[in-house]
Amino acid sequence: MQTSRLVELPQSSDDDDDISLLGDADDPVAKHNTEEWCKPSAFSRCVWHLAFLWNLLFLLLGLLTLGIGVWGLLAKGWLQGERLASLGSDPMLLFVLAGLGASTVSLAGCLGVLRSSTCLLRFFVGAVLAFVGLEVLGGLLLLVARQRLRDALQDALLLCLLRYQEEPDLRFLVDEVQRSLRCCGLSSYRDWESNPYFNCSAPGVQACSVPASCCLDPRQNGSIINDQCAFGVLHLGDMAAAGVVHLGGCVVQLGAWLRGQAGGIATGAAVLVLLEATGLLLVLKVLADIVPGGARG
Repeated sequence: MQTSRLVELPQSSDDDDDISLLGDADDPVAKHNTEEWCKPSAFSRCVWHLAFLWNLLFLLLGLLTLGIGVWGLLAKGWLQGERLASLGSDPMLLFVLAGLGASTVSLAGCLGVLRSSTCLLRFFVGAVLAFVGLEVLGGLLLLVARQRLRDALQDALLLCLLRYQEEPDLRFLVDEVQRSLRCCGLSSYRDWESNPYFNCSAPGVQACSVPASCCLDPRQNGSIINDQCAFGVLHLGDMAAAGVVHLGGCVVQLGAWLRGQAGGIATGAAVLVLLEATGLLLVLKVLADIVPGGARG
């Protein structure tokens, strides 16, 4: 009797196991659990949106900076063929380079978040780390090579003085510095003799003069700027010139102003690094969400 009962027992086969597995795969409860496991959390979705908006904001700022730089170059005719050789000395080129770099990196971040592209997101991370490294290196250079940087600043101011009439941007910068700091020239107002237009041997009406921004009171009747307020000042002695223009140079004044603004400069640099670190952490979280689920390049 026992033998017959054993013979009648159903035998399991591999086909039955396969059917059982397929049945489990089609189970609605199992499918629901799998979808819940793959579904990103609310925090992850929030981070993705923030990463996209952060990059979009800096993309717009980069495009705005780039547009200002290109507009400045076009307005002064620097992009014409015969003037491209001197393009490197124009301050607006800094706006072009900064805007191009920021917009390129931010665009890579935006597309990387939208397409879940690890390639673009890793490019973004590498670029931001490179920017942070350059900023840290620049800060260290400011601390270590202060004397050399002071000499480089003086050379840059001398270049601005020599090309005062040739480039509107440099003229605006020099006038603002001299007017704000109440100074004239590099070490004294006599430095303007090195300018070919203000030199006493120059043939023009500006010979033996200095810019109007050097005047003690450059405005006539309190509203209109008198461009001729400093004409012929270099003919005068120091005592007489002291009643018309500022005698002291701008190098010392600018150095003192920079030392006074050290706290604000450090705060601005810290805010910039914090913004970059925020964007970097957001993108790293997006990368961490993408890689386990199958990265797409």
